[in-house]
Amino acid sequence: MPARTILVVTTSGPEAQAYRGYCLESVAASYDIVLITPDEPTWEEKEFISDFEIADPDDAEALAQAGQALADRHQLAGVATWTEWYLAQTARLALRLGLPTNSPEVMEGARNKATARTLFARHAVPSASSMTARTLLEAALAAETIGYPIVLKPAARAASIGVIRVDSAEELPAGFEFASAGARDGIESTHVLVEEFLDGPEVSVECVTYRGHTTAVAVTRKTLGDPPFFEEVAHCVDAADPLLAQVAPVAAAAVRALGITDGVQHVEMRLVNGRPRLIEVNARIGGDMIGHLVSLATGVDLPRAAADVACGQAPDLTPTHSRAAAIRLVYPAYSGTLTERRLDGNFPWLERVSFQRDVGDRLVLPQDGGDMYTARIGYLITTGASAADAQARSTEAYRHLAVQVTPA
Repeated sequence: MPARTILVVTTSGPEAQAYRGYCLESVAASYDIVLITPDEPTWEEKEFISDFEIADPDDAEALAQAGQALADRHQLAGVATWTEWYLAQTARLALRLGLPTNSPEVMEGARNKATARTLFARHAVPSASSMTARTLLEAALAAETIGYPIVLKPAARAASIGVIRVDSAEELPAGFEFASAGARDGIESTHVLVEEFLDGPEVSVECVTYRGHTTAVAVTRKTLGDPPFFEEVAHCVDAADPLLAQVAPVAAAAVRALGITDGVQHVEMRLVNGRPRLIEVNARIGGDMIGHLVSLATGVDLPRAAADVACGQAPDLTPTHSRAAAIRLVYPAYSGTLTERRLDGNFPWLERVSFQRDVGDRLVLPQDGGDMYTARIGYLITTGASAADAQARSTEAYRHLAVQVTPA
């Protein structure tokens, strides 16, 4: 029999368990999983893995040694990650072990938004005007060239960290400082991008690419929090969404422009005057439980598809049902200390509720110097026959959520 062991490079801890635990569970149904993680796996993770090594994936030599140790103990079929920060490192490890992978350079290009914008322009993929700024003066010159309103963002981060809208020159210094703070921890780049503001609804297209052919599996409709930040507060996937046919070709063109030949992609775009314009391509399963929403809505298993492709196998992308699923991300109205959090009631269409913050935890919103990791309390997932049903139920469940925060 062919090897059925896959090496997964991932983060660990409560946040990873809450948002990526379903990936481990899904892949474990078909593969033996061995793990490389910075910390000791939790008992929940150990339920789905057969072996592990502890190593910091940002330490190239430590990662290589951990990978080789697992390869010596197991017959590996592939290497995968669903962690944004580890895409290039995982590609290098797969290359070193002689396993299927995109090139590390391609993964670095996907991670570096400045490189991605250049490739989109070269391949005529509709995107936003973008310029790189290392100083406030360069940002001011770029803003005058592009025209306000603009968006400032780190060139190599994710999860809306450091992303802010700026409407005027007076707002630019504070906005540039906010984006620069988010950019400082970037691996591929620590620069800030000054970009054209794309005015329109935001969506993502969940794609699977195998041997150069990209299939758009689902489209995710997004709800954003209050400006000037771009924090995503809700998502909805409807298997029957008519928008999928319109955005699928643009998503595939963006993946092709980056040179990605294999894997799962979360392609973000905005509909400007009804036409799709690229924000970015994330070369991994979407966060915020989006892969799980796709499974609930369509039956297509994105973690399993990612594992199959990583092992050089054709994925099964056949939908098995047609429904809708929605997630509501729970944030406080203001920064402070969490004093109460509970859901009153039990509903058959409430697929799950998860809390990542406990009573007594400090919550810090982006406007106070925090991000999604310091502010988010948890999430609710609801299902329905249509997007309208799933979203209405999400609102209903949210009304039964009791959250109290003592202001800072």
